[in-house]
Amino acid sequence: MILYELRCPSDHHFEGWFRNSEAFEAQQAAHEIACPVCGDKNVDRALMAPAVGRKANSLPDPAPQPDPARAITLLRTLRKVIEQSHENVGERFAEEARKIHHGEADARGIYGHTTEEEAEELADEGIEVARIPWVPLADS
Repeated sequence: MILYELRCPSDHHFEGWFRNSEAFEAQQAAHEIACPVCGDKNVDRALMAPAVGRKANSLPDPAPQPDPARAITLLRTLRKVIEQSHENVGERFAEEARKIHHGEADARGIYGHTTEEEAEELADEGIEVARIPWVPLADS
């Protein structure tokens, strides 16, 4: 297998695995490779840095330390966006999510609260939900 960095005319970069260079060229000629961002099928190989191996005794670079302040800022921004664009259904979240899923209520973005059990039941029913840490706003 060979890994290529690919790009489309809009300069979106993405990776693709191919059995060999001939397989890439055949798929490219048949326009079977599409940019995952814009769908353009005029995809070409981008310049890549060669994969240079490390010495067996060298250690990998340490992972960067997380920035808690940045994480809190991002979560606050996410909260504001959700509050502005979704309806707060509070404790009725599981009930309302089911109604929307079954077409018994208008499709719309909602947020609220569920128990762990309710969240598991929704997932078992094929209803996608996401738990998001609800951090206090800066002015709270």
